[in-house]
Amino acid sequence: MNIVIRPAAKEDFPSVFNLFREFSLFQKTPEKLHITLQQLTADEEHFKCFVAVADGQIIGFATWFFAYYSWTGRAIYLDDLYVKDTHRKYGIGRQLLDTVIGHAKENNCRSVRWLVSRWNDNAIGFYQKMGAHIDDTEITAVLPL
Repeated sequence: MNIVIRPAAKEDFPSVFNLFREFSLFQKTPEKLHITLQQLTADEEHFKCFVAVADGQIIGFATWFFAYYSWTGRAIYLDDLYVKDTHRKYGIGRQLLDTVIGHAKENNCRSVRWLVSRWNDNAIGFYQKMGAHIDDTEITAVLPL
């Protein structure tokens, strides 16, 4: 299978948005998906995403943004990484994550950070195999505006 990893373009947004919906179902939290395709398009200048393409179809994505942490400095925060269930176990998630990591290194970041669901043992194992430290000291706080 030939996979191409590239930055998302505006014409990719409908496909990426459909994967957002699919991902929300995978996470068992579809009620938390509040963004619309119109909002995503309006936020284009802030939206950072790499897509995985196979046979002309977007089959995965990694959304991210630059962050700055007071204790460690410049970083990339990996917001979400998702690969369609039909394309898992082919190393596509690894390619997406490697692309984010490479981008972080090119931009002199000191780390890449992300959250992983406690119930997602496959993802935890995958990230640990890559050398990530799973820190369960902190919990997420979200203040909707």
